[in-house]
Amino acid sequence: MRAALMAASRRDGVRRVVEHAPVSRRVVKRFVPGSSVDDAVRATRELVDAGLWVSLDYLGEDITEVAQAKATAAAYLTLLDELAAAGLAAKAEVSVKLSAIGQALDRSLAVDNAREICAAAQSAGTTVTLDAEDHTTTDGTLDVLRELRTDFPSVGGVLQAYLRRTEADCRDLAGAGSRIRLCKGAYDEPESVAYKRRAEVDASYVRCLRALLEGDGYPMIATHDPAMVSAATDIIDENRRPADGYEFQMLYGIRPDEQQRLAREGRIMRVYIPYGDEWYGYLVRRLAERPANVKFFLRSLASRR
Repeated sequence: MRAALMAASRRDGVRRVVEHAPVSRRVVKRFVPGSSVDDAVRATRELVDAGLWVSLDYLGEDITEVAQAKATAAAYLTLLDELAAAGLAAKAEVSVKLSAIGQALDRSLAVDNAREICAAAQSAGTTVTLDAEDHTTTDGTLDVLRELRTDFPSVGGVLQAYLRRTEADCRDLAGAGSRIRLCKGAYDEPESVAYKRRAEVDASYVRCLRALLEGDGYPMIATHDPAMVSAATDIIDENRRPADGYEFQMLYGIRPDEQQRLAREGRIMRVYIPYGDEWYGYLVRRLAERPANVKFFLRSLASRR
């Protein structure tokens, strides 16, 4: 199913049908609170007031023009200004895809844009996490992460447990001061570089969790899977991790009751909020990740017939 959905995401005809279907915007609102910075700040305030933390992603990737990359960087600067003005920056970081700020066009362009965003985040009183993308960008993204951390040591990165290399990457990046978000992964990767069976991915996730939680860094545990949440809490207890020594992360609109449960336990629970007009690719990846997401979408379509 994942392969079929990701293939559909690259077909312009399918995209046009989904984008213009009357029900689409209503369905998307479960996962994307809106397109404007005001929408992003509103959703952030609601979550922070409910005891949650936030990471914000301005949607857009695989840009093809320098002007687009600069516009995306500028959007992050505006967002960070608004978060600071609203008194929300202490509990709201930003997540940035290097492809959205020029990685495929010119590495130096992406690094310059990333530096500008990191400086703005530091000034606002928060930080940045560099999102992971498909496996062909992993080395480049980790290289940029290391470069940025020279001047901005709180910048975080993301590792994807379904990649065969990730356990070794977790061990390399589990040192003091590092911030690593661990997720399962949402791209359609070849078997040569990624585990394909669910059991293999789950086993890899637990191994990677252990490497991070037994290290000296700050693990960010990104999962909606109850089994992985349980595995994480067991390893946390084994290692006597303090409550401020790690965090859980989940996507906006997915398992909100579980988000609240973890927060009530005194754990840092961060919600990943995407916003912007470029929601289509994000939606398709959410559908590809979990069959339950596909069922939700189809039920919503059927309910409007």
